[in-house]
Amino acid sequence: FGSRHCTGVSFILFFKPGLRVYYTKRRSARSAACETSTSMDAQMEMMVGVSFWTICSVGMMVCNKVAVGVFPEECTLTALQMLASIVILLAVGFRSIHIGSAYDALRWSMVTPFFAGMLLTSMLALKHAPMTLSVVFRSLSPLLALIAERFYPNPIRISSSMLGAIAVMVTGTVLYASQLGKESLTGIQWIILNMLLAVTDRLLQRLMLAKDQCPVDISKSGVTLLNNAFGFLPLVLVAFLEGELKNVPGTIASLTPYGWAWVIASCVVGCGISYTGIWAQSLISATSFLVLVNGNKFFIILLEGYVMHVKLLNFTQILGACVTVAGGIFYALARQAIESEEAKKLDETTALRGKAV
Repeated sequence: FGSRHCTGVSFILFFKPGLRVYYTKRRSARSAACETSTSMDAQMEMMVGVSFWTICSVGMMVCNKVAVGVFPEECTLTALQMLASIVILLAVGFRSIHIGSAYDALRWSMVTPFFAGMLLTSMLALKHAPMTLSVVFRSLSPLLALIAERFYPNPIRISSSMLGAIAVMVTGTVLYASQLGKESLTGIQWIILNMLLAVTDRLLQRLMLAKDQCPVDISKSGVTLLNNAFGFLPLVLVAFLEGELKNVPGTIASLTPYGWAWVIASCVVGCGISYTGIWAQSLISATSFLVLVNGNKFFIILLEGYVMHVKLLNFTQILGACVTVAGGIFYALARQAIESEEAKKLDETTALRGKAV
């Protein structure tokens, strides 16, 4: 028995290093498989979130353009869209609403004025200016966002490719604007104000939603509810001060079924863009999000010029719009390359620290 026991111990001692290597490799393989699965899930979530936001964004601009024509009280219309979002969220997504603490809600309240202002100025811009003018001039927003992101806790590195892509977008904007007459610049002040509010809104949302920044403990449906709840009453107050509320009964009485359809559609799509905007913003950077905003507006240019026949574009304007969109695509690719490179360096650093421990 003693001889067999010694033989067994010798066998274990002999093969122990090999067994250790085998099980280490096996654990590494399982870990790599889990990381790959997590990465694929994250990519799928990003694709779905961005796709749904793109659909809602295009639909929102078209619906608002028509809705503000049949319902000209823009403050009241925006407030109605917010109220519809609140009702839909409470009725359908009540269980998914999570607000970690009053402090989190207080932090998020900083976003609300910019969110409400962005919606209102967007409505005013659509009411007084062509959609294409708003689309092309907002291509400058990534430049503003990129500058502001330098003050983030973890700012992204800037490459020459990113700066070159922004230069292409600016060139396309200048090319498009060179063909505009003075009458086409009506409402330009609302477009500029809307751009500034949109940049600030996206930057704050990114800061409070991204896991690598300073996130709040609030669910996506929760921040959507807070945005609309905090913004509703101030917009109603503005509508009252502007004298819109006394005109609302007459406007409602004059609405045709066609008009009602567009107003209701704008409210439903407004709820969708509130949620999907926050969803997409939590998955990608503020600058990438704003580039996406400009890129999907290419469909708006085609819709307004060739489907809705609201704005006729000449060759130079079409070229300028295409150059702007191309610049946005190049920027997104350059940005993605930098983010991937930084993520790889972070993984390597984490692995080295793990080995050191």
